[in-house]
Amino acid sequence: MKSEKRQMLHDLIENAGGCAITDGGFATQLEKHGASINDSLWSAIYLIKDPNLIKQVHLEYLEAGADILVTSSYQATLPGFTSKGLSIEQGESLLQRSVKLAVEARDSFWDSAKRNPRNKYRRALVAASIGSYGAYLADGSEYRGCYGPDVDLKKLKDFHRRRLQVLVEAGPDLLAFESIPNKLEAQACVELLEEESVNIPSWICFITVDGENAPSGESFKDCLEAINKSTTVDAVGINCAPPHFMESLVCKFKQLTKKAIIVYPNSGEVWDGKAKKWLPSQIFHDDDFGLSATRWRDLGAKIIGGCCRTTPSTIQIISNALREKA
Repeated sequence: MKSEKRQMLHDLIENAGGCAITDGGFATQLEKHGASINDSLWSAIYLIKDPNLIKQVHLEYLEAGADILVTSSYQATLPGFTSKGLSIEQGESLLQRSVKLAVEARDSFWDSAKRNPRNKYRRALVAASIGSYGAYLADGSEYRGCYGPDVDLKKLKDFHRRRLQVLVEAGPDLLAFESIPNKLEAQACVELLEEESVNIPSWICFITVDGENAPSGESFKDCLEAINKSTTVDAVGINCAPPHFMESLVCKFKQLTKKAIIVYPNSGEVWDGKAKKWLPSQIFHDDDFGLSATRWRDLGAKIIGGCCRTTPSTIQIISNALREKA
């Protein structure tokens, strides 16, 4: 059973012609539907306010060609929910809901797609999102990379543990650790997967603000040390960094790891963590994603998608380019 579950991601990549497509910016698409996510829970507030809208966004990404759906749990944490006056049990139920909504969207979409013999889709996998400790703090800490002297390995594992347990129990196909800013939190994720005997595939994605190192200033060679030794992590890469960083980073990671490489950049706009707003990009546009995605794939990326400020239109461009030139 363990080998079958862990094989799922490898099989998806192979069936997709060597490069699978994950979805794009979740909060961005919620906002396009009029959602207000100015909240410490960010997009996860809609697990409470409008679960059907979350399901709708998942469906829109499936229609755009996504092979992997990432759940709306990135900023959904038990401390975050309790700070809203919810009980631990209610918080755990909302974490489970994030997986359930994605699975329901995937299953309904796949049932419909199977009835059309000319469909171009594959049965998507659902990845439960686990955002970094900095995402919970909601103060831009993940972009600075340092949580301070009081945050050690034990504290990070204690913070992530119960959320990890609840999400795994909810039955996703994959786990996605996202926006990891330093070596310490990467090590915490690896050790948690081992301690909890997780037997589904997982990926760990870092962010970068300079295109060279983690936000902490640590080299990716150092950050990947624990991951490369792990048998519980199946893919590693970068999320929510500018797309013009991706080519050199894919090349770098290709030299540093034998894990599958995943990249899902933001739109190229720059997040100002203090002002809490996006600054426009002058060097990368949505239409550039098609040619760039084929380049990243050819250099060795096995999973490609989008992060903040990307939309189903972005994923459609990536899907069209990769499927045309596969």
